[in-house]
Amino acid sequence: MTSAGDPVADNGELDAVFADTARRTGASIGALYLLTPDEQSLRLDVLCGAPAEFAAPWSKVAVAAPAPVAVAFREEHLVWVGSQEEMARTYPRTSVVLPYPLVLAAAPVTGTRRWGALLLMWPATRPPYMTGRERGHITASCRRLARLLEEAAERGRPPSGDERTRVVPLAPEDRSDSPAMAAADFAERLPGGSCALNLEGQVTYVSSGACDLLDCEAGRLLGTVPWQSLRWLDDPTYEDRYRAAVLSREPVSFTACRPPDHWLEFHLYPDASGISIRIVPSGAQPPPAPASSHSARPATPARAGRLYQLTHLAAGLTEVVGVQDVVALVAEQVMPAFGARGLVLSTAEAGRLRITGYRGYDPHIIERLDGLSVDTDFTPAGRALSSGVPAFFSDPEEMRRLYPEAPQVSGKQAWAFLPLIISGRPVGCCILSYDHPRAFPAEERAVMTSLAGLIAQALDRARLYDTKHELAHGLQQAVLPRALPEIAGLRVAARYLPATRGMAIGGDFYDLIRLGDTAAAAVIGDVQGHNVAAAAVMGQVRTGIYAHATVGTSPDQILARTNRLLADLAPDLFTSCLYARLDFACRRVTLASAGHPPPLLRLADGDTRPADVSPGPLLGIDPEAVFPLTEIPLTPDSTLAFYTDGLIEKPGTDLDDAIAGLAHHLAHADERDLDLLIDHLLSKAGTDGQRADDIALLVLHHDAVHHDAG
Repeated sequence: MTSAGDPVADNGELDAVFADTARRTGASIGALYLLTPDEQSLRLDVLCGAPAEFAAPWSKVAVAAPAPVAVAFREEHLVWVGSQEEMARTYPRTSVVLPYPLVLAAAPVTGTRRWGALLLMWPATRPPYMTGRERGHITASCRRLARLLEEAAERGRPPSGDERTRVVPLAPEDRSDSPAMAAADFAERLPGGSCALNLEGQVTYVSSGACDLLDCEAGRLLGTVPWQSLRWLDDPTYEDRYRAAVLSREPVSFTACRPPDHWLEFHLYPDASGISIRIVPSGAQPPPAPASSHSARPATPARAGRLYQLTHLAAGLTEVVGVQDVVALVAEQVMPAFGARGLVLSTAEAGRLRITGYRGYDPHIIERLDGLSVDTDFTPAGRALSSGVPAFFSDPEEMRRLYPEAPQVSGKQAWAFLPLIISGRPVGCCILSYDHPRAFPAEERAVMTSLAGLIAQALDRARLYDTKHELAHGLQQAVLPRALPEIAGLRVAARYLPATRGMAIGGDFYDLIRLGDTAAAAVIGDVQGHNVAAAAVMGQVRTGIYAHATVGTSPDQILARTNRLLADLAPDLFTSCLYARLDFACRRVTLASAGHPPPLLRLADGDTRPADVSPGPLLGIDPEAVFPLTEIPLTPDSTLAFYTDGLIEKPGTDLDDAIAGLAHHLAHADERDLDLLIDHLLSKAGTDGQRADDIALLVLHHDAVHHDAG
């Protein structure tokens, strides 16, 4: 009997619904990803149709990653990839680590909150399209999964971000890995076969003929994976063929040499229960010498699983942006790949090693290690960086002989110091550490050394990006108002969000200007583009408007004079602008627009609509342009929201519909805290992901009682 909060009961029902979904859709592989507690990643919770080892490179996917499962979760819609070509075209990073003919669907698992995403995969032999019935079944199953997760959370069993991936059987009936049942499965798949593997790669059945061809007794093969029990098959190429059969569910074949010169053909026939393998002598000529010499190599080749993890890392490193992104990716991919429990990533700056990120260390230890000289003899980092040669220490005693104090400081038991070098120039050092002594085989050292070159390239690019980003941010802050003035009768809040691509700087601007004791002006505008040129024009426009506004010029003339200024400067960048003069004494707002979206007006009773403003042309086009005036009442407890088009423009969305949607969100927002109100509008507009344009937002609430009292 299980209690209400029993995790076994919770997981059992969830796993059953998950497996049933994969089975009913005919999927060969299914995966359920759940949002981690920090809401930054999706963690693989349940898997069916493949071993957990295969999913190691994708056990955690960043929410912001350009991957199907992340896109489905982030944008809350079903993602369909109908072919390998479409995968390479739409999701190139994913195609690097899934180079197999597949059809794929990812769907959000959403109920009262966003829980995660469901991933389903089919062989490429299925039609490259999805029917309405299939789509409906997947959507309904995702809702059911969301309900089960919500019920578990209500019972005090929310999904944990620390649990390991569970692998559940895809087939509805219980299967046994006994030789008798495996032989029955094998006979059903392939007449006259020779051996069978389960989806974990273990041999479950082997015939006497296979034992003769492989020159190995059945007892040494059953329950093992071939590339471990047969050393001459211990090559990533052969393991990759098995991996291709499991993931694609299509027949695969390869030829291998059993020493000294017996060439064998292996034909793999996969299905949901395992793989049948037919082994026959090969009549083909032996391949060239490099391929036939695998069995004589002294070094053990790298496991295909690790190579896939590192391939995934290499693809990820090409897309990281800032230094902390590099740290996070190395921590999520490199540490698990090599079983490391600690990480320190440092950069060489002005003769010092500055620690830019770490995992698995006490902050006090990092404080002591941060800022060491690049030629320090306190740890091996300095020597590794100056020589360019990695250093490996298998136990504390080995470290203590050369660096007596280092083991006591870190408390670790084994270390790999990987210098990060680009064209002979030191970039920094990556340190992997372990809680227990361990050996570093030659093959592993070679992989780590190659990996250090990839990290060095990514870290150098990330440092350059961070420098440019800081420069852009400083310039942006210099041209935007540092603080909005306090004006009696007004509560104000503003927000600026740069585009997520480019230099994170743009031409959107806003301002609030005090005009004596009874008036104020609100300004918002958008210069074409989001680069340094746009920011420069924005600064000129904002300065021109401010200068004309403070001498009492009317709104239409302010835009007219600023327009002539831009026409004279001929910046080749057009600008939209909206200027509003708020007259508290006469209780009216006078507006003039230069091609800018209309402000939203929310009245005291909650009625919200766009203000009916007659727009003039964009600034900088026609020096003789005229800008019509519009007047609206300034009523007690009313709210005005000014915004730029980055908040409302979305591909395939009508602009009027987008403005109406924004008005709806404003009408239902809590206006007691304007900063929270802005958060609400930004959230409803879906600005958390990629932004192709800048966004500026200025909200004013007229508190008539306070103003009259003043």
